[in-house]
Amino acid sequence: MTMVAYVNDALPLIGQAVASLIAAAAFGVLFQVPKRTLLPCGVTGMVGWLAYVLLDRRLDAVPATLIAALVVTVAAQLFARTYRIPVIVFSVAGIIPLVPGGVAYDAMRSVVENRYDDSLPLAAKAFMMSGAIAVGLVLSEVVNQLLLPKVKNAKHEEPQP
Repeated sequence: MTMVAYVNDALPLIGQAVASLIAAAAFGVLFQVPKRTLLPCGVTGMVGWLAYVLLDRRLDAVPATLIAALVVTVAAQLFARTYRIPVIVFSVAGIIPLVPGGVAYDAMRSVVENRYDDSLPLAAKAFMMSGAIAVGLVLSEVVNQLLLPKVKNAKHEEPQP
C-alpha cells in the first residue's frame, strides 16, 4: 500500500472517529451526565464506532454491530469503575453511534415510496442490528457478573509475604 492510499484511507477513519466522539458526547450532554464524564462518554462511542467500521469491512453488519456493542460495554464498565459512576452513563451515550438510524430511515422511505421489495430486507437488517446491540449489552453485563466475583476472590487469595 502506498503512502497516498494509506492517508486516503486513514483520513475518513479519523473523521469518523471525531464525529462519533462528538455524537456520543453530545448525547451525554442531552442525558445530563456529569460534566467530567463527557469525554469518556465520547471515547466510549468512538471506540465502539471504530470497532464497527473496522469489523464491517470483514463481517456482515449484524455481527460487526454485536462485537462493537460488546466493545462499548467493556469500555463503559472500565470507565464506570474509574469514575465510580453507574455503567449506564457510559453505555447509553457510547451505544448511540451504533444505532442503525440510516438503515431504518432507508427502510421507511422505501415503504413510503411503495418499494416494498426493497423495504423488507432493510427493515430486517435494522431490526437485527438493533437486536445485536441489545444482545451485546446484555452479554457483556452477564460476562462481567460472572467474572467479577472470580477476580475479587483471586485478589483476596494472594499470599502475603
